[in-house]
Amino acid sequence: MPVFRWGQTWDPFRDLEREVDQLLANVSLFQGIRFGRQYPPINVYELDHELLLIAELPGTRAEDLEVLISEGVLTIKGKRSGPEGVADDRFRRQERPRGAWQRSLTLPAHIHEDQLAAELSNGVLRIRLPKAPVTAPRQIPVTNGTP
Repeated sequence: MPVFRWGQTWDPFRDLEREVDQLLANVSLFQGIRFGRQYPPINVYELDHELLLIAELPGTRAEDLEVLISEGVLTIKGKRSGPEGVADDRFRRQERPRGAWQRSLTLPAHIHEDQLAAELSNGVLRIRLPKAPVTAPRQIPVTNGTP
């Protein structure tokens, strides 16, 4: 099992979270219990000319989302509202978290940050991140200095 893949940043908290989930899944006392995350699941695909991020956000409105990108880090902020007219003490089971959440991802490639596009349709957020060309290393000549 690879611990580190070239080109991907090391995210110790993500690795820790995955290990804790796996540990809890192996303990029979916790089987069937999934501790709710406050942020949505996300898949990121690398296509020929872009990265495609897909997030599941059922019940979220486009006006409740904010997508930011800066220096290779994509941040998605959102808010999930509960059903209108239902008081908190009326919940008997709640598996879908409510409230504000935020998720930041370090992108695995250079991106044209000014060409980012996001669309929410049927509870699925799609963010298209066009790849920027990788700049080739540039050799800088070294000259003799004057003593």
